[in-house]
Amino acid sequence: MQIGIDTFVETTPDAKTGITITPSERVRDVLEEAELADQVGLDLFAIGEHHREEYVASAPAVLLAAVAAKTKRIRLASSVTVLSSDDPVRVFQQFATVDLISQGRAEIVVGRGSFTESYPLFGYDLNDYDALFAEKLDLLLKLRESTAITWQGKLRAPLTGEGVYPRPLQNPLPIWLGVGGTPKSFVRAGSLGLPLMVAIIGGEPHRFRPLVESYREAGRRAGFAPEQLRVGMHAHGFVGDTTQQAADDLYPAHAYTFNRIGRERGWPPTSRAQFDATRGRTGALIVGDPETVAEKLLYTNEVLGGLARVTIQLTAGTLPHRTVMHAIELLGTRVAPVVRKRLAEQTPQPLSVATA
Repeated sequence: MQIGIDTFVETTPDAKTGITITPSERVRDVLEEAELADQVGLDLFAIGEHHREEYVASAPAVLLAAVAAKTKRIRLASSVTVLSSDDPVRVFQQFATVDLISQGRAEIVVGRGSFTESYPLFGYDLNDYDALFAEKLDLLLKLRESTAITWQGKLRAPLTGEGVYPRPLQNPLPIWLGVGGTPKSFVRAGSLGLPLMVAIIGGEPHRFRPLVESYREAGRRAGFAPEQLRVGMHAHGFVGDTTQQAADDLYPAHAYTFNRIGRERGWPPTSRAQFDATRGRTGALIVGDPETVAEKLLYTNEVLGGLARVTIQLTAGTLPHRTVMHAIELLGTRVAPVVRKRLAEQTPQPLSVATA
């Protein structure tokens, strides 16, 4: 299992102090967080896309290029690229460039996004929500297959053999499909043989098992081998020296963010009791001391039938930079080694010649 972190590079007010750092300060911090994640051995650093005042994440590829120049081994991904309101040619070019800067560490996670601001911003009709994504995903997958293609859709101008450059170092450039809870999206990912990234930020992960199995079954019917049908999970969480400290650190920022979004969407307010229940053993939040977080990752891996990767969003809302840095250090040095060791012990080893 790969273990990483992701962020939307938020600039919300600190829920405890009320102070809002500047976008330039937040970018400085996120680059330091990525460097540390690389140094402590985490596998992935991902940046999502939002077009809202409280996030500095409207251009993930630009930020990832900066991260690429400051890191050596960690893989770099979007989380997610809102493909429906972007142009697949530009997306491919941007991430191919990140791949070259990083010497083959870039990945794209594409999805439709949890917010809709980008659609009117770039002149798209929300009535075409699903059609836009399906058509643009088809084009993006063809772009990574060939330098020059002939393609025609209904919602974008056709291509008539134009070359798309640069080409990435990796061939093919990894593309994951990011999904929430829509059954059709799971089946689509399986039918295309794309690795699946499931966002589970509420409820209980085990309830997603039937959807994950529908993905695997769709992939099997489409002729893809089981090892091609990788499943990842994005979740919210935090790591502290003690479970109580981790919960106390995360809750104010978590509540601020979810209550703000909830007011827009008509959700009831988030309470500490709800938060504590959701960070329990079977809940979606991955919060605790290193041992608790490791056990939660192993539990989630089991109930979802095996995970290729997990990324944890440590900053659902603004937290002190030093606190986030300590959480990253704990995740890399004390959580990841335990999870890797336990999973390795569970993996059947091939028989040696002497014992076969």
